[in-house]
Parts: sequence; C-alpha cells; structure tokens
Amino acid sequence: MSRRVLLVDDDDAIREVAMASLELVGGWEVEAAASGLDALDRCAADPPDAILLDVMMPRMDGPTTFARLQADPRTRDVPVVLLTAKVQPSERRRWEALGVAGVLSKPFDPLTLSAQVAELLGWEP
Repeated sequence: MSRRVLLVDDDDAIREVAMASLELVGGWEVEAAASGLDALDRCAADPPDAILLDVMMPRMDGPTTFARLQADPRTRDVPVVLLTAKVQPSERRRWEALGVAGVLSKPFDPLTLSAQVAELLGWEP
C-alpha cells in the first residue's frame, strides 16, 4: 500500500534530501510544502496519510501549524512527526503530550529516515 506523506520544511536542501529518501527508500508518494500556511492549504484540499513538519519556520512555526491541523476535523487524525535541529527532552515530552506521533532530529540520515518515520507511525517498512 502506497503512503502519501506531506513534508513541510522551509529549507530547500532539506526538502530535497528528505523527499528523495522517503520516495526512493520508503517507496512513499511525497508532496512538499515550504511553509505552515502552504501545508494547511494542501491538507485542506486532500489530507495526506502523515505529515513531517519542521519545528522552526518563519511566519508560522511547526507547533502553531500542528495546533491548526489538530483544530481542523479534516486533519485532526493525520499523524504528525516533528523535525527539529534543537531537540530538548523537555520539548519532546511537551510535543508528544500535545499529540504528535514523534520527534526526529535534524540532520537525519537519509538512508534510515523512512524506517524511523514508519516506526513512529506504526507502518510496515
């Protein structure tokens, strides 16, 4: 079964590497968004199976985007994995308490990214 993933990150290089990893290694269909607002628009039209969401983005950061996704009945049940370069144990616990499926550190290993995401989401590799 093919999975549809929305990757949200404001950094072009990170989006490129993550998309290649998720598509080539994971075999998933990946759509990219460069901002939280773009992600909300794309999800409203056709919610994906999961969202990988950067924490630190200009204008609308990941936690704010996540809160908006949770408030929308169309996207409330879409699992979200946060991506961040600054993982603090207290922040990880706070985000997980808010309902994110997991938190992954950047930089990530492109060879293992899809396996890490699949494990967090309970998907078959």
